[in-house]
Amino acid sequence: MSKVFVFDHPLIQHKLTYIRDKSTGTKEFRELVDEVAGLMAFEITRNLPVRDVTVETPVGTAHSKKIAGKKLGLVPILRAGLGMVDGILRMIPAAKVGHVGLYRDPETLQPVEYYVKLPTDVSEREFIVIDPMLATGGSAVEAINSLKKRGAKTIKLMCLVAAPEGVATVQKAHPDIDIYLAALDDKLNEKGYIIPGLGDAGDRLFGTK
Repeated sequence: MSKVFVFDHPLIQHKLTYIRDKSTGTKEFRELVDEVAGLMAFEITRNLPVRDVTVETPVGTAHSKKIAGKKLGLVPILRAGLGMVDGILRMIPAAKVGHVGLYRDPETLQPVEYYVKLPTDVSEREFIVIDPMLATGGSAVEAINSLKKRGAKTIKLMCLVAAPEGVATVQKAHPDIDIYLAALDDKLNEKGYIIPGLGDAGDRLFGTK
């Protein structure tokens, strides 16, 4: 079974409090999501492999480290996942960015893929699928399906807030995918919203209703 990591870093939790607050406006919400995404990127990459290198400083020789191993790819789920990309890219500027677009079928209520664009070297990259909310888990499962169908072998899922139901859905469908969160909330309500959650992340990011 996959592992679930909930980041309890004080800065992440402090900023998440303002993200949750319904009085936080669009500009501030967007900035806070960006900042928390960057802080989460710092945590999610903690175990990246490194290799020894030698560099010349202005005054001598330093035996130092560089990141080794697989190249990284970011895959935001459209549209809300876009709000987290820039914060992560500031930490990992060499990462390539793909996109997965999904919509919910009005009859079956299941997510349907309508757009996928990924780096050409899919099998060589470690991907981080990004979405602020992990509610029912349907979109995350479908996005991970899209990557696996195209040859992705190493994938992580990164969300701000999750419901236990969404975590369970992803773990059942993809037991090999570890999940990284800023918060694991109580439950879903009858409309599929995370409680206490933070509302609709896409609407709050982009000022829509």
